[in-house]
Amino acid sequence: MKDGATPRALDVICIGRAAVDLYGEQIGARLEDVTTFARYLGGSPANTAVGCARLGLRAAMLTRVGDEQNGRFVLDSLAREGVDFSHVRLDPRRLTALAFLSIRSRTAFPLLFYRDHCADMALEASDIDPRFIATAASVLISGTHLSQPGTYAACRAAIEAARTAGGRVILDIDFRPVLWGLAPLGDGETRYVQAPAASASLKAIIATCDLIVGTEEEFCIAADTSDPQAAVTTLRQKSTCTLVMKRGASGCTIYPALRGAAAIEVAGFPIEVFNVLGAGDAFMAGFLSGWLRDASLAECGRRANACGALVVSRHGCAPAIPTAVELEHFLQHGSSTPRLREDVTLNRLHRATTRRPAPPWIAALAFDHRAPLEQLASELNAPLARISQFKHLVARAAQRASYRADGFGAACGLILDDRYGADLLPELDEAGWWIARPVEQPGSRPLRFEHGRNVQSMLREWPARHIAKCLVAFDADDPSALRSEQIDTLIDLRTACDDSGRELLLEVIPPAVADDPRDADEVLVRAVAAIATAGVLPDWWKLPAPISSQGWKRLD
Repeated sequence: MKDGATPRALDVICIGRAAVDLYGEQIGARLEDVTTFARYLGGSPANTAVGCARLGLRAAMLTRVGDEQNGRFVLDSLAREGVDFSHVRLDPRRLTALAFLSIRSRTAFPLLFYRDHCADMALEASDIDPRFIATAASVLISGTHLSQPGTYAACRAAIEAARTAGGRVILDIDFRPVLWGLAPLGDGETRYVQAPAASASLKAIIATCDLIVGTEEEFCIAADTSDPQAAVTTLRQKSTCTLVMKRGASGCTIYPALRGAAAIEVAGFPIEVFNVLGAGDAFMAGFLSGWLRDASLAECGRRANACGALVVSRHGCAPAIPTAVELEHFLQHGSSTPRLREDVTLNRLHRATTRRPAPPWIAALAFDHRAPLEQLASELNAPLARISQFKHLVARAAQRASYRADGFGAACGLILDDRYGADLLPELDEAGWWIARPVEQPGSRPLRFEHGRNVQSMLREWPARHIAKCLVAFDADDPSALRSEQIDTLIDLRTACDDSGRELLLEVIPPAVADDPRDADEVLVRAVAAIATAGVLPDWWKLPAPISSQGWKRLD
């Protein structure tokens, strides 16, 4: 914010594409051969809005999505990231856009857009409320939305409203030939073709911008030339805004707004590229996290390059963008490996700072018992179906009592198995209950999983909100072989949760030992410490209550 400027409610409003990305999970496969996909929030401006929010800026999204399941997925994703979506309009006549993406190699990333008659391209000037635009310090325009008359008019209306209110205008050139009708529909990967119509649309708004960001090829499109340096000269003649040229692994070059000022070269980070898709959106968010706070241009470029480096190391666009904590750690400490996706500390920070918002506290009822109830049924010669009936009764009782938890500001939760409670899970999930589900084989020691060793395949069948709960009978003084085997199994579980996007609740109960002379609190603390020291850091712990106040302090 400029000195003396009036504080605004928002730092940036991002305008344009908001879609669903379907990312192929088979690395190295042709898009034709991909068999499973991960679903993420997509669309360049939406990705940037998420990145800005993660980096501490107050970001909003202005667009349209379909009034259907994918549209609601986009809204839920924005809400979870803290992005203001009050001006994302639900369009009942159009569907939310889709994009299919895959990672073929380090240089090939097939991309297929489904955007014909999509909701965000129905954005029009009447969707732009000048009062809302005036609440933001800046608006970000995406080049794709200059490709059609209606969306172009919406962008012009937003620019005029921002300039009238004293806000700044940011242009992400974001040129994709296929979205301008200049490449075959199946060729979303091509990033440059000569495009006089696109050049004309971009030139018409360049003079209104305060910041323009693009690749070398995109600068050439904006200036209608094939020489990047000639493009900079042309753009500088038309505007005194700050120009930022993204140069991939080489970093970026920044041309300050002041005519005649020397260009600023900001080096990139030496990392291994895994996936370039989304790197530019993260770059933009990183740059804005400095620029909108009046950091030096060199610092803005450094932050932008770091965000891009982190995203090109991961799967996905929006979900891969770093948080402020993660970015600061990387800027201060770097990484011990150029394969950033294998950096344990960065991965832990990313997971911990992007997890779903947790309620302040949870009133949860655990009735995932299986083996004891099966034994009781056997003793009474009762059919196992009675266990499911019993669990239905318990769930109904929990639902009736849930209003008491609401009165104390607690979220209601259940720990429930799918062996006898499967029919209850969809209903409870729909009602918004916090749900954890056991993965351990009851009574197993060493630890075994309910459905065999491939626990990840089981987790992938669950709703993303459901938490993997694992009970382990663990003692730091167990024989070395047993202790190591249990730790290895827990590491496998932690990895499976990370890879499938599930949170982990770890219940640790030291096994009972007859006439054990050891202090019970000490046994628990040492068990937890041994697991954590091995690198198994769950999202939730479920532990026996320590006996003494000193035990509580040591555990904390």
